[in-house]
Amino acid sequence: MKNNSLKNIANVLIEAEKILIFTHILMDGDTLGSSVALCKQLRKAGKQAYILIEDNIPAYLAFLNKDYCSYDFNIIEKPDICVAVDCSDIGRLGMRKDKFFQGEITICVDHHTTNDYFAQLNYVKEDSSSTGEIMYQLLKKLKIDMDQEIAEALYAAITTDTGNFQYTNTTKNTHLIVAKLFDYGIDLEKVSVELYQNIRHEKILITNEALNTIEMICDGKADIAYVTLDMLNKTAASMDETEGIIETLRNINGVEISAFLKEQEENKIKVGFRAKTYGDVSIIAKKFGGGGHKKAAGCTIFAPLSKSLDMVKDAIKEQLDKK
Repeated sequence: MKNNSLKNIANVLIEAEKILIFTHILMDGDTLGSSVALCKQLRKAGKQAYILIEDNIPAYLAFLNKDYCSYDFNIIEKPDICVAVDCSDIGRLGMRKDKFFQGEITICVDHHTTNDYFAQLNYVKEDSSSTGEIMYQLLKKLKIDMDQEIAEALYAAITTDTGNFQYTNTTKNTHLIVAKLFDYGIDLEKVSVELYQNIRHEKILITNEALNTIEMICDGKADIAYVTLDMLNKTAASMDETEGIIETLRNINGVEISAFLKEQEENKIKVGFRAKTYGDVSIIAKKFGGGGHKKAAGCTIFAPLSKSLDMVKDAIKEQLDKK
């Protein structure tokens, strides 16, 4: 599998007029922040650009959307280019995958090790901390002046995907790029408050419910917890408000691998995995048709919650036994 160059991708974008951008389903800060930055930059160049989404924007990321996102599949009927941002495979586009292939040219910009190069033009840099880091480099090649809004969107992408610069994917280059973003006048207090200090009471309630399900396994080297639809109804919380719980699970002393299961609907469970030092959770996720990074990965299991819990426990035990 071969990468195209960022220069090549930038040249293709410059020649296009109508560009449709795609976040992955269950969007996070990296996919939305990177997409918003690209969308704004393209509009500054006089292009018609929109971000096509199908799920709700998480409350902590809502400040990024300023008429960029649309649920209308016909917002651009015949796009010149469709760009998938932070998507490792076509399944991450959910119901929009057919629309993606309506683009005369398809592009994927990503940093996941499990990317399967599904677009016509691909740029996948696995050692980047985030797609936001790659997007910064791509936008510089468009040779259009960035502004504060674009810089703040990229900052949101990078800080959220590095765990506020705590994860091991954070590099010297990550910090150098962020330092350059400050040259555009980032309002750090505003962005930090929106991302990290603006949670609803309901988020605290659902976090408490989920943490009450923690089970320590593998002699304390792993833990597992879950959230159900009943818990969401009880607390009036939304599923996106469970973000961050898996990091709390991983932070427990002695834990190497954590898993957090989210009941999406009956017999459909989304699973997130995290590793601390030597574990490789991308291997676990692949067993269930998922993927991701060595330290952070995910998958979807189509089975009841109780059976899914047993399957995940067995897979974690197998991984730790090998280590």
